[in-house]
Amino acid sequence: MSAALPLPARRSAPGVFLALALTLAVGWLVVTIDGGQLFTQPTTVSLLHVATGLGLVAVGQTLVIIGGSLDLSVAYVVSLSTLVAAEAMDGSDGALLPAIGLALVVSAAIGLLNGVLVTKARINAFIATVGVGLLLKGYLDNGYDGPAGKTAPALVQSLGYQRIGPVPVSFLLLLAVAGAAWFALTRTRFGHHLIAVGGDPEVARLSGVRNDRVLITAHVLCSLCAGLAGVYLASRLGSGAPRVGTEGLYDLESIAAVVLGGAALAGGRGGVAGTVGGVLLLASIDAIFNQLEVDAFFKQVIRGVIIIAAVAIYARRAMRKAAS
Repeated sequence: MSAALPLPARRSAPGVFLALALTLAVGWLVVTIDGGQLFTQPTTVSLLHVATGLGLVAVGQTLVIIGGSLDLSVAYVVSLSTLVAAEAMDGSDGALLPAIGLALVVSAAIGLLNGVLVTKARINAFIATVGVGLLLKGYLDNGYDGPAGKTAPALVQSLGYQRIGPVPVSFLLLLAVAGAAWFALTRTRFGHHLIAVGGDPEVARLSGVRNDRVLITAHVLCSLCAGLAGVYLASRLGSGAPRVGTEGLYDLESIAAVVLGGAALAGGRGGVAGTVGGVLLLASIDAIFNQLEVDAFFKQVIRGVIIIAAVAIYARRAMRKAAS
């Protein structure tokens, strides 16, 4: 007799959006007192561009974290995909779609490798994805000293810089990807199984869920999202950049956004809406600090304090629920 699968967690994330609103309100007040303006169109556009790159990676990271896994190779996947896309395009609009397809195929292959190492080789996700990331780092460091390739002008004009009012087209892409991930998590068998695997792998296995297949799929989707972020960054930069992923801290920042959104690092709990809120919160903090010309070191300290506080709050809530 098979065990019953836990129902998918239907979670809203009011906490992170409340924190976002409070951050924007306090930030507006401080910036105004300092003699600046926070809610200008250039600042809003910049904030949404920052949110797009991080958000694409974080949506994919949400899937693996909900499944009880992790991906620390995403920063290198981002960097590699910018190079693959830009070099394949070589400044030609005619090569646009094949180049994007190639970048996504390479990204998916890396995700497949991560998934196989975690599920079939039974290597801890932290170790497996760090190892894959270091392999990619070695290739990038030895093969590239700086920017390479040239992004197709059509991609630069459309995805890189075109906007509708103050909203970049790229941010609409993020919303579309987030919407697709939300649908997959809440309305499909894959989402049901992913949450079950993250919540209790043994119960999921006894219920007939193919745990390995579910986690491999999550890793492939995570790397695809990182690859898409790389294509977006290539459109912004006009070329491939071998260190853009690591310099942007997309591995740690994406995990931070997921945690701020209310996901449990142990798996089985979280949602895409909360992740998007976490991304917007981090991007808003960046925008406010940039307006105030805050030192980069102090900026990272504040981010660390916010993340630690968020994790502490969620852990305390979890302990209260367990005790009740």
